[in-house]
Amino acid sequence: MDGAHPLPGAEDKTLLRFLTCGSVDDGKSTLIGRLLYDSKLIYDDQLAALERDSKKHGTTGATMDLALLVDGLEAERQQGITIDVAYRFFTTPRRSFIVADTPGHEQYTRNMATGASTADLAVILIDARKGVLIQSKRHSYICSLLGIRHVVLAVNKIDLVGFDQGIYDSIVNDYASFADKLGFQSITPIPLSALTGDNVTTRSDHTPWYSGPTLVQHLETIDVESDLTQKPFRFPVQWVNRPNLDFRGFSGTIASGTIRPGDKIAVAASGKTSTIARIVTADGDLPEARAGDAVTLTLADEVDIARGDVIAPATDRPEVADQFAAHVLWMSDEALLPGRPYLMKIGTSYVPVKVTALKHKVDVDTLDHHSGKTLALNEIGFCNLSASSPVAFDSYAENRQTGAFILIDRYTNATVGAGMISFGLRRAANIHRQDILVTRAEREELNGHKPAVLWFTGLSGSGKSTIANLVERQLHDRGVRTVLLDGDNVRHGLNRDLGFTDEDRVENIRRVGEVAKLFVEAGVVVLTAFISPFRAERQMARELLAPGEFLEVFVDTSLDEAIKRDPKGLYAKALKGEIANFTGVSSPYEAPEEAEIHLMTDTLSPEDAAKKVIQALEARNIL
Repeated sequence: MDGAHPLPGAEDKTLLRFLTCGSVDDGKSTLIGRLLYDSKLIYDDQLAALERDSKKHGTTGATMDLALLVDGLEAERQQGITIDVAYRFFTTPRRSFIVADTPGHEQYTRNMATGASTADLAVILIDARKGVLIQSKRHSYICSLLGIRHVVLAVNKIDLVGFDQGIYDSIVNDYASFADKLGFQSITPIPLSALTGDNVTTRSDHTPWYSGPTLVQHLETIDVESDLTQKPFRFPVQWVNRPNLDFRGFSGTIASGTIRPGDKIAVAASGKTSTIARIVTADGDLPEARAGDAVTLTLADEVDIARGDVIAPATDRPEVADQFAAHVLWMSDEALLPGRPYLMKIGTSYVPVKVTALKHKVDVDTLDHHSGKTLALNEIGFCNLSASSPVAFDSYAENRQTGAFILIDRYTNATVGAGMISFGLRRAANIHRQDILVTRAEREELNGHKPAVLWFTGLSGSGKSTIANLVERQLHDRGVRTVLLDGDNVRHGLNRDLGFTDEDRVENIRRVGEVAKLFVEAGVVVLTAFISPFRAERQMARELLAPGEFLEVFVDTSLDEAIKRDPKGLYAKALKGEIANFTGVSSPYEAPEEAEIHLMTDTLSPEDAAKKVIQALEARNIL
């Protein structure tokens, strides 16, 4: 069965979502296969296919390899490992279950976190022969971070150590001493063998020293208190439903709580209040809706609400802030860089966001905090983040539905991180925007031209500074007010504290972008000459300005030509390994894809290149 459609009668039982996790080869897939097999949820044709696949891919000799019921990808079967998260449904006379089989390999930690994000309980498997491993601890910490409060410590393969109670007790003690810091509400150890079925669904005669429940007995009876209807009402708006002039509703899925017509609500971000008029569904209006229901709400008043807004009780609203602290699990091969812009998805809202500070990284082995400037793949850190606009949220500890977010790479659209908000960060109350008596329009009139930023980018030796100097000279001769921010000059003052690591390069450009913005507000034409190797940071600088004010000037020179020129002798040193993180040699350069001005300086003289820039400014009526 694929687990997507519950069995008849299952809807009348309580539902428990749990996951299996742990280190590699601990038997997670075999355990789920055993649960499906013992629950008699495998059809005859599936059994026949399982027998065939066991002969081809199995790892259990003549015995059916139950793990193959879950490892559905061909790559998983060939390698004998779990790669993707597999969800399966099964039921017992007392309860229904959705179980997630998650990977044990460190490189698939992101997949494991996906499975944990919706689970109420975690079954953490430990191979009795190996004991508690680093990955066991990593997964336990992630489970704790993601709000799972109930754990089953499944000491698996107990048959392979002769059902030795001493080994079992030692593993339980080792795990308890580690997990004591994680805040789990309950930890239930069970000795079992997923392969032979000992203590899975029936009690084993081989462990007379164990008096606790079987795994299934425990799963059937544990109270996980996961009822989202008891939490405050939260409704992220997914769609403004306006089929005609007479109807305006707000559609989405209730994240938590309950709602009824007549309830007073508020829009979290704006604070505007109203009353629920109707709860509309395709099958008619409802007298009440609760967490998990997909509905359309209509209000008694005309209130400005858009996709991404959160509707909440007027007297119990979520926090709204543009800065907050959160744990971040990094999921990308490219490191997290503070200052680099990412896209944050929280609820139904997408907001540009930056990590402004990495407060500490977490050592998943000891749970100690360590300093660091970046997060690498599968690392976890506690960060301060700044969003471009206020977002509504609850702390993750209070509400997993409204306290979680993901970070998205703005160029590849790939998910690069998962976050759990701890609390909002409030700016000092005495900081506000001062009204300025001289307007920007008055400055432009005085100057006699529009402001703009000419952002020269290209490899070292491409001619950026030379061309920018020629352009500024011509502009100055025409009476244009200018300022030139050159990469080398800025590093003598404003950015003298920065090196050339990726994270320092990001901060370098962030500062220059903010300075350029101030000059534009003064009505000045700003010329910047920086390698600025990353598209994300150039885009960050562009977004500080109004459309049409940022002109990217790609000074395009082949690497071979730049090495030939080598005006500072830097390429020679970099090629010898004497300079680290040198763009074009040991650090990448991400060329512009749609620059406003493209200068091919392999064949174009600096004077002709400068002339093209001036012509581009004239064509855009900046001069």
